Amino acid sequence: MNNIISYQEQATQSFQVGNYIQAANLYEQAITAAPEVVSNYWHLGLSLLLQGQETEAQMTWMLPLAEAEDSTIEIYTQELLQILESEAQRQEKLGELSLAWTICQHIREINPQNINNNLKILLLSIKIGNCEETELQELGIIELLKQHPQTSLNLELLLKVLEQVFDTPNLHLSSPDLLAACLNYIEHPQKIFFIVLSAAVKIGHTFKNPQLAAQILDLYLRLDFNNVEILRHLAIFYQDAKNHEQGIEKAKLCLALSTELADKIFAAHLLLRGLMSAGGYWEEICATSRELEYFQAEFIQAQPLAIDEVRTLRLLTPSFAIPHIKDSPAQFRTIHNQIAQIFQNNIQALAPDQAKRYSQHCINKQKKTLAARKLKIGYVSYALRRHSVGWLARWLFDHHNRDEFEIYAYLVNYRLVDDFLQELYTHKADKAHKLDMDALEIAETIYADDIDILVDLDSITLDITSEVIALKPAPIQVTWLGWDASGIPAVDYFIADPYVLPHSAQNYYPEKIWRLPHTYVAVDGFEVGVPTLRRQDLDIPDDAVVYLSAQRGYKRHPETTRWQMKIIKEVPNSYFLIKGSAQEDSIQEFFHKIAAEEGVDFSRLKFLSADPTESIHRANLAIADVVLDTYPYNGATTTLETLWMGIPIVTRVGEQFAARNSYTMMMNAGITEGIAWSDEEYVEWGVRLGKDENLRQQISWQLRQSRQTARLWNGKQFTREMENAYKQMWEQFQVNQ
Repeated sequence: MNNIISYQEQATQSFQVGNYIQAANLYEQAITAAPEVVSNYWHLGLSLLLQGQETEAQMTWMLPLAEAEDSTIEIYTQELLQILESEAQRQEKLGELSLAWTICQHIREINPQNINNNLKILLLSIKIGNCEETELQELGIIELLKQHPQTSLNLELLLKVLEQVFDTPNLHLSSPDLLAACLNYIEHPQKIFFIVLSAAVKIGHTFKNPQLAAQILDLYLRLDFNNVEILRHLAIFYQDAKNHEQGIEKAKLCLALSTELADKIFAAHLLLRGLMSAGGYWEEICATSRELEYFQAEFIQAQPLAIDEVRTLRLLTPSFAIPHIKDSPAQFRTIHNQIAQIFQNNIQALAPDQAKRYSQHCINKQKKTLAARKLKIGYVSYALRRHSVGWLARWLFDHHNRDEFEIYAYLVNYRLVDDFLQELYTHKADKAHKLDMDALEIAETIYADDIDILVDLDSITLDITSEVIALKPAPIQVTWLGWDASGIPAVDYFIADPYVLPHSAQNYYPEKIWRLPHTYVAVDGFEVGVPTLRRQDLDIPDDAVVYLSAQRGYKRHPETTRWQMKIIKEVPNSYFLIKGSAQEDSIQEFFHKIAAEEGVDFSRLKFLSADPTESIHRANLAIADVVLDTYPYNGATTTLETLWMGIPIVTRVGEQFAARNSYTMMMNAGITEGIAWSDEEYVEWGVRLGKDENLRQQISWQLRQSRQTARLWNGKQFTREMENAYKQMWEQFQVNQ
């Protein structure tokens, strides 16, 4: 008896220190001495298993089970399972995840219905990185969860698995089924609120699958059907997934449930976002726009209001829609600038130590006389990818003089998807940071890099970037390219040119407008693919005059559309191609209604689907004889692409930045034909260009020639002008000590 105990004790000691060979030998001796002690078989098999001898381990376990009476088989099985479960837990704590996974797989062979063990296998598979796309189904977890109730279910383990499934790309498609099965076990919605919301945000934005994100959030609403925060995100994801009707419905529900002014502002923005993305809801757009401006005015009047970080972050983005609706920059910016001031005050109050440290750093840097060195230029944006900003800013990265400038890229919400432009920026920068959505962390990274001039490419289009800018982590901060100036007081300069803003604009911009000598943007060109669009495919005669407007629903204004219908009516044998993301039924109804009012036959309107790639879109522009721009929000990248393809364009010049983009681009391409200063002139140019083929050909020839000479197509020269601006900004900063 003493020998048996001695063997077991020595075997246990050897096992605990990982000497499984010696442990197996000792357990074999214990079995020889006392074959009736079945626990030694369990431990011997386990020792063999951990040496990789899986078949021998199974045979060892089967020996006592094969000889046991029916009444003791269940007892033996439970003993074996308990030992295996304990060892799996021990191996996991030791960090031996593969061994833990192997043991759990053997537990599953013995008891495939053990839900907690199957959950553990999936969790370990994900952590190890060998999780297959079908593993969730093969483990039968969802089916087991549906066999309600699973009384032994480890809820904490289930939630960990759910969180990991959400975060694992090849399991995404199964996550709604898993979540639906989990709902039966959740008594309090808050237990999974943050898991579900953070997962949906990542899936919808980072992994670019808004449809799946919406599906996930819709499931959560079964537990908490009036959760306004979930509804806000759900409205966005439905809209992004082009499910416009649901996106609008959820936004309306948000607005109805909102009680705080800040929440009403954002809910009105969500509703405008849905209505304008769909296109065609003009009366509702105008009513909601008035409501938004009323809420903003009330909010300004009610200051100071104590609002949290989340509500603060939502203050600026709602301004995005207004310039699409009306061209009244002085009035618009009076309200927007006050909101931006409140935004900055709140952000700095939420992170006072960080803001104070950055402010002192700027003062110290200004006082310090620096020896000649490279200027550190940082570009911060979520759009350094396949996005309008990504297509246009790349030439700056290409042509920067690295002898005088050190270039940093701060890629906000770096997307784990295949995006060659995103990768271009990471390689072209001297130092690129692939960042998440934590503004304090982003600001601290910029501060640690000791950036001299920080260039914001997002303006108000991303709240996280606005938060970074409001903290002012760099001594000089500049807005360029994205949307319009943000109005945030921490921004020193807004990059413009002689054309894109009228001379009176400084009266209503808090930022100093820095006008480059010729153009605020230039590119070396665009990649052009093979066209997939033919006139015969659209039943358009070869001798017809084809007009085109390629813009999303946001830019469809009824007055501009009315001008376009007047042009079509006046030009015989003309057709109008309408392209851009929008709700198909509503946008067609929108155009058909105005066409009917202006006496234009519906058959002359052709609605086009989106092209699979940007290069094919550019190639397909060649089907058009004339492009009709939008107003009061012009094209930007679309205008550049049109001019690059040598196609005449008609634009209406307004007062605001968004209403003068095409104007400055045409001037810098050397083309004045098609620039209209009134509504009537827009129609006149449209008709003239349609009827005068020689004029069209002349403009097309000029545009092709301009590729060799125009400022618009000289990215290198433009970069030198931007660099001169940076040098002058830095000199002024040092002089103003």
